[in-house]
Amino acid sequence: MTAPDPATPAELQQEIERTRERLGATVEELAAKADVKARAQAKAAQMKARAQGKAAELSGRLRHSQVVRHPWPVVVASAGVLMMAAAGIWRRRQA
Repeated sequence: MTAPDPATPAELQQEIERTRERLGATVEELAAKADVKARAQAKAAQMKARAQGKAAELSGRLRHSQVVRHPWPVVVASAGVLMMAAAGIWRRRQA
């Protein structure tokens, strides 16, 4: 929906001013949206890096504590893998 053509130079000047104001407001809105998006992305990247660092730290602690303090789970798991491999080899030879 467009406004009728201005009849006088004063009306034309008023229309130009209104258009400039609308354009300025639109540019400000777009800049604010872009800025928020950029800040949100930066915050998300920061949180992701922090979470990855914590996960790596906890994983390292867990591995170290389990292997050093409680080696039996590693031994039991290794024995289970070896038993399954031996059973697989035995079955192949039987067939």
